[in-house]
Amino acid sequence: MAYYTVETIWSRGDQKFLDNRYSRRHILRFDAGLDVPGSSSPHVVPVPCSDPEAVDPEEAFVSSLSSCHMLWFLAIAVKRTFIVDHYQDKAVGIMARDALGKLAMTVVTLKPEVHFSGDQRPSRDDIDQMHHEAHEECFIANSVKTEIRCEPVYGDAVG
Repeated sequence: MAYYTVETIWSRGDQKFLDNRYSRRHILRFDAGLDVPGSSSPHVVPVPCSDPEAVDPEEAFVSSLSSCHMLWFLAIAVKRTFIVDHYQDKAVGIMARDALGKLAMTVVTLKPEVHFSGDQRPSRDDIDQMHHEAHEECFIANSVKTEIRCEPVYGDAVG
């Protein structure tokens, strides 16, 4: 078993609070001491109470799924002796009402584009299989009920 800790830090300062116009900007502090600016999404709480330049929980959710998938994909590629030069994912999460009528991240679509080099290049079938395995192994994907899609963008695939 492993433990992962993140601190979420917000302070009111001299802002009013009961008028509901306080800043939602806060700090996400990760275990290595990295501070990342956080905020509510401007789609949920309008600017200026939200900071569109900060990471919101919805973006962090999509990012964690994308990052986990990528890390598993890289591990699988190296086991199959495929050399990955570049991996980029332009993941998209959709917030909508779920079957119970509650707002939820209902679909996350990963759009990874992977570039390879070397003598042994994967086919599209190889890439699809590696993405499937990465999805099956991803701890974050295994932890959520959101539908997660993977739509690879093929760069250096053979066939």
